Order: sequence, then C-alpha cells, then structure tokens
Amino acid sequence: MRLRYGVIGAGVVAPLHLQAIAALDDVELVGITALDQERANALAQEAGCPFFAEQRELLALEPDVVVVCTPHPSHPALAIEALEAGAHVLVEKPLAVQVREADAMIDAADRAGRLLGVCFQQRFRPVIAAARELIASGRLGELVRVSIVDPLYRPNSYYGTAGWRGTWEGEGGGVLMNQAPHTLDLLCHLAGPPSTVWGMSRRRSQPMEAEDTATALLEYPGGAVGTLAVSTTEPGVQRIELVGDRGRIEIVGETLAFERFEPPLSEHLRTATEMFEQPAIVSESVVLPPGRGDHLDVHQDFAAAIRTGVVPRVPARDALWSLELANAIVLSTHTGHAVPLPVDRDAYAALLADLRSGKAKTP
Repeated sequence: MRLRYGVIGAGVVAPLHLQAIAALDDVELVGITALDQERANALAQEAGCPFFAEQRELLALEPDVVVVCTPHPSHPALAIEALEAGAHVLVEKPLAVQVREADAMIDAADRAGRLLGVCFQQRFRPVIAAARELIASGRLGELVRVSIVDPLYRPNSYYGTAGWRGTWEGEGGGVLMNQAPHTLDLLCHLAGPPSTVWGMSRRRSQPMEAEDTATALLEYPGGAVGTLAVSTTEPGVQRIELVGDRGRIEIVGETLAFERFEPPLSEHLRTATEMFEQPAIVSESVVLPPGRGDHLDVHQDFAAAIRTGVVPRVPARDALWSLELANAIVLSTHTGHAVPLPVDRDAYAALLADLRSGKAKTP
C-alpha cells in the first residue's frame, strides 16, 4: 500500500520529518506548504516535490497522510482541516495549547475515521521501551512513587531568536508548552495519568512572559504519589525513577537499572519482625530493545498503523494526558489549589485568556 504524504510547515523540525519520510518504504511526498513560502519552496526543491502557497491546494491532491509541523497554536485548525479532507494526520508535539482544542482535534479524527498521531519520539528510546515492558509485564508491581527531573537548559539568547518564544499569545506558555511536553508524556506513558495535580510554575531567570520553571506534586488513583521538576534554567541529565511494590526502575539519560524486591513490599511490610529490616534488593540486567527514539521511529510506526489498522504507539487520545498535566500545573499555580484531572476546560480557557490579555501574570 503506497502512502502519499503532504507536509505543512517549514520550521526547524520540518527537515527532520522530511528526512524520515524519505527513509520510509513505498511512500511519495506530494507537496509542502507553509506561511514562510521562501523557506518552504527551498525545502520542496531539496525534497524534489511541489510547493504550494496554500494548504487547500495541497489537500486537493488528497494525500493519505498530512504531517503538521507548524508552531503548536496553529495545530488544531490545520489538523482538523486535513482530517476533514480525508487524511490521516501526524502532528508535532504538543498536540495543542489547551485541552479544549485537543478535544476538538480528537473528535474530528473520530468523525473522519482517520488516525491522529503525535510526534512523541522519546517513547521509542530503548530505555523507555524497556521500562514500559517491565511495567506492562508486572515486574514493577503496583506503583508506589514516580519522580522525574528534566533539566532543559536554554541561555537567555534563545528567547531572542523569535518574538513568539515564551509568550502566552505566541506559544501558549513557556517550558511546559515548548521544552517539557516530552517529559510530561514520558511520565504519563510510564506511570499513567495522575488524578490530582498540585503545581507551581515560575518565571525565574529567562527574559520571557511565561514560566521557565515548573514543579508539581502528583497523586494517582491507587494512592501512589509523584513529583515533577522541569526548568530551562538548569543544565543536567534527565532522571526518571519508578518505585513499585515489586521493584524499582531508574533511568538516567540512556541507562536503565532495575532492582527487584524480595519479597514484595506489601508482603514484607506485614511480615518483617526486625525493627529496621528491609526486603532483599536484587539487581537485574535488562536487555534494551532496538530503536533510536527519533522521528523515523515515529513515522515507521504511524505508517504501519495505517497499513495494518492497529493503534499507533502515540495516539492523540493517549498523548492528550501530557497536555492535561501541563494545563493543570498552570491552573494550579494561579488558583493556589489542587487541580483534578481531567482539567476543567472552561476554567483553563478563562485563565489562558487572562494571561494573554495581561490580566493575569506568571509569578
């Protein structure tokens, strides 16, 4: 089954998608369109496909797949138009700026009977895939605690490269909307979505309107707890820790360690007789699966899902939870209260309007 692709957008991530599409089997790139026509035309010439000044011209060719790699505030309108034209849509992260818009995109995909995927390529990193398999196989056991710390450092000069960076109107937020969506997705992908979020976001050191630092305390339906910390003011390496009844997973960058508890915590807590006794902690080696965690992995998976009718690894309905979490942290920051998930759509829309108008300010 030959798939015909169209690409919308000519920004910094567009070449990554074009390279991935070029590496796929049995596909044809039918065209590129973008607001930056000079840049899009140059990319089209390089890729050997037509350039279109308007999206409707590209959609008139009835592509099987449309890849949306524009700034995220434009995702909803572009994706919905492509879905209604009959295309499957793969959209760059994040899905949208607010959950209400993402709901509309998912509804449009359901009505059209088409797939809507999100480019969360970090799910394909070998350490993440291995951790996911440990959890799915029951090796971790019932979740006790999760922690994720992700330094996403940017110098001040980064925010001077484009006027829309770090603004509520142009980007819909700061670190939570630009740098941390992968982090939020990995947390939800591995631990599941929390039920309640206490968030605190701040603008500390960056010359921007929105937040450069965010932290959150999370509560899960089964009683497990979690913490999240992301910032563009801190250099370092991503660290993820998941503790379950049966073991512990630690991911530091691209290394993974797994320790098994003997007996499980739930049993040891009841039966141990010594005052400071602990269960045995047994280290196990974990074989990492193949994968690169890049755009090609996402595209290969999405194309296979279209051809076979299976669910892609990053369906929009699943990827929505990272946006729920981002919106919840901002909402909690400004209300001073815990926010249950799913997020109150009306409450967040009202807050975002106040932030964009200047009526509300980032602390």
